Amino acid sequence: MMSPARAHGIRDVGAFVLIGLLSGFMSGLFGVGGGTIIVPMLVTLAAFSQRLSAGTSGASIIVTAAVGVISYAAHGQVDWLAGALLAVGGVVGAPIGAHLLNKLSESTLRWCFVGFLAVVIVSLFFVVPERGEGVEIGVLVGIALVAVGVLTGILSGLIGVGGGIVVVPVLILLFGTSDLVAKGTSLLMMIPTTISGAWRNARNHNVDFTAAGIVAAATLLTTPLGTLLATALDPFVANMLFAAYLVVIGVQTAVKAIRARRKNQEG
Repeated sequence: MMSPARAHGIRDVGAFVLIGLLSGFMSGLFGVGGGTIIVPMLVTLAAFSQRLSAGTSGASIIVTAAVGVISYAAHGQVDWLAGALLAVGGVVGAPIGAHLLNKLSESTLRWCFVGFLAVVIVSLFFVVPERGEGVEIGVLVGIALVAVGVLTGILSGLIGVGGGIVVVPVLILLFGTSDLVAKGTSLLMMIPTTISGAWRNARNHNVDFTAAGIVAAATLLTTPLGTLLATALDPFVANMLFAAYLVVIGVQTAVKAIRARRKNQEG
């Protein structure tokens, strides 16, 4: 069941193009879906509700992730088996997160996630990945990858974070993966997860297909550019840029946690 059509003027279309160009570049550069950019910008620039923004973002990310995977695969920077194992875990974890959403303290979860990001940010200053290193798959590593996927899916369902925010640093820090392979593999993992989420959101009328299509089309131009820059950067510089990006995400999450707490206190 598709969402009802919504009229968009030239200003909205321009906003969608801008959002797509920016999110596509960030997706290619950092191996993330871009939802952390798309959602707030749709709310701010196009007056979308939070729910409609999230659903529309998820639908557009399908294309962004696919283009990113192709771009990284062209440079031999995708671990297909690791991505598949992460995706299996993600598909399992997302419904669990959605189920737990009304049973756990969202504020506590957000602060735990901020703590996780703080540890990752500090670690990125000391761990410089070796280019070309993939994931050596064994039984235990395979189980660990599925577990990471489950955790990522749960976090996605609970607090709406994208898979790349968790998967990329975990692959680098815990599995010794190249930063480029981590980013390409992260994007691969997102495809089945975002397809599943987009289908559910579309059934609930939470996807603006016009906006999603324009955003997705714009990402076609900039996602490969972000990938090219990622491959050209020194690994340490790439780590520092990713750490800066995580700082922004951490601040956004902390602000949301503070606002939610104040709202609960006022209520």
